[in-house]
Amino acid sequence: MSDSPIPDAEPDARPGTGLRTGFITFVGRPNVGKSSLVNAICGQKVSIVSDKPQTTRHRIMGVLTRPDAQLVFVDTPGLHKPVSALGERVNATAIESTVDVDVQCLVLDATMPFGKGDRWVAEKLQMKRAVVIVNKIDIASSDQVISMLAAAGSLDAEAYFPVSAQTGEGIGPLVEHLAARLPEGHKYFPDDEVSDMPEEQFVAELVREQLLAVTRDELPYSIATRVTEWEWPRIRVDIIVERDSQKGMVIGKGGSVLKEVGTRARAQMPDGVYLELRVKVDKDWQRRPDRVERLGY
Repeated sequence: MSDSPIPDAEPDARPGTGLRTGFITFVGRPNVGKSSLVNAICGQKVSIVSDKPQTTRHRIMGVLTRPDAQLVFVDTPGLHKPVSALGERVNATAIESTVDVDVQCLVLDATMPFGKGDRWVAEKLQMKRAVVIVNKIDIASSDQVISMLAAAGSLDAEAYFPVSAQTGEGIGPLVEHLAARLPEGHKYFPDDEVSDMPEEQFVAELVREQLLAVTRDELPYSIATRVTEWEWPRIRVDIIVERDSQKGMVIGKGGSVLKEVGTRARAQMPDGVYLELRVKVDKDWQRRPDRVERLGY
């Protein structure tokens, strides 16, 4: 597993300070808005977001530090029925992220009916101590929100919170509840850190986010990105696809797609960066466990 383990607390911190600290994992089906929630709570982009399923492939930690608490949110890949080695790997990452945390949260999409997939995810959690978060209430009707809350009530969770990651509605009460659930303890991250993601990985993910926004629907599962050169301000990112035909789609006519992706990614990076994007073919990489592992999943 490429993701870093849960870190140890700072050794110089001492108990008895009243500081509440701990880990809170967000688990759910693809596209329920887990990454958007983490970004909204932390106040800046920690995880990339997309309307494409299974955008998140790694376990990513977002950190909210307050005078009275440090909340570490664990964003996980959406749990789904895997059809490839990549799918099996990201599912395992999500399930592993429910272990050794202080609070488990099941995230549901208010615009969708409560289904077998949601119940299957719930079975992975200790629901009597878990928190259910019903997201996207800004675009769901009142009837949809009520229906979801009623259906999710059968899970007998510890608490239920309807929220919107987009507007922030309901986020405050949710965070207060989660902070109160954490034990008294030590800080795990310095006050100015908001994520455990290495800078190189964040840039690679940023490029993949823009590829998902620009390219066609059939490409998301076939794209991987990795930084292969980092000599600031020059950064090279390889874009990995599975077939030659996909390489053409990513480059675009006259390089138009690649140019747009680069422009969008650079807009979210420090001024002066030189970002080079290179497209490579690695045939059927997501179906080959050795390649999945070598690409960092």
